Amino acid sequence: MTTIISAKDVHLSYGNYEALHGVNLNFQEKELTALIGPSGCGKSTFLRCLNRMNDDIENIKITGEIKFEGQNIYSSKMDLVKLRKEVGMVFQQPTPFPFSVYDNVAYGLKIAGVKDKDLIDQRVEESLKQAAIWKETKDNLKRNAQAFSGGQQQRICIARALAVRPKVVLLDEPTSALDPISSSEIEETLMELKHQYTFIMVTHNLQQAGRISDQTAFLMNGDLIEAGPTEEMFIAPEKQITSDYLNGRFG
Repeated sequence: MTTIISAKDVHLSYGNYEALHGVNLNFQEKELTALIGPSGCGKSTFLRCLNRMNDDIENIKITGEIKFEGQNIYSSKMDLVKLRKEVGMVFQQPTPFPFSVYDNVAYGLKIAGVKDKDLIDQRVEESLKQAAIWKETKDNLKRNAQAFSGGQQQRICIARALAVRPKVVLLDEPTSALDPISSSEIEETLMELKHQYTFIMVTHNLQQAGRISDQTAFLMNGDLIEAGPTEEMFIAPEKQITSDYLNGRFG
């Protein structure tokens, strides 16, 4: 197993408030890792550290080390544009840009300076197919992406993230704003794609984590309590508090 991202002693503070207290966690290539824990435990905050999405927040301080493919992403030499191309992101609310499906998916390629129209066409089609939304969009590529249903918009956003061929995709509760049918379609898509990409997903839904993740990390109050293979953690967690959370005794 190859570690693609490693976090070592990651602390994060907003002003005087410390939200993450020294998280240590490795993510393996071509696996789906679920980050679980009660609301406000630091899951999304931690996820956003992995491609420096927290950088723009005022008064924030991050210490420790996060390495992507062996490079410290917080080093002053890190090229942020390149980092975010390799470590993509899909948010909780579907966020397609207010233009056509085609332009949404092609967006990252154009930003990266790809001019070859045939290559862009090919990537748009491949990515929409990978995100299982080609059937609904292939005759509507010029239609505004925001005119589609929530579940379809989220899959367009997944296609947009995949078009630049990232190595890692961060998903911040990608199905929590969706109906059950759309959620299960996105779960199926992720199950198929996790052999090609590394996914790190924040989810509130323990059943979802149990169904689709290879590894699970449980956070509480800014601490990493326990992490390991999902099946082992769900069947025989090492810590009582993990067991209590997984069995719905709090949360």
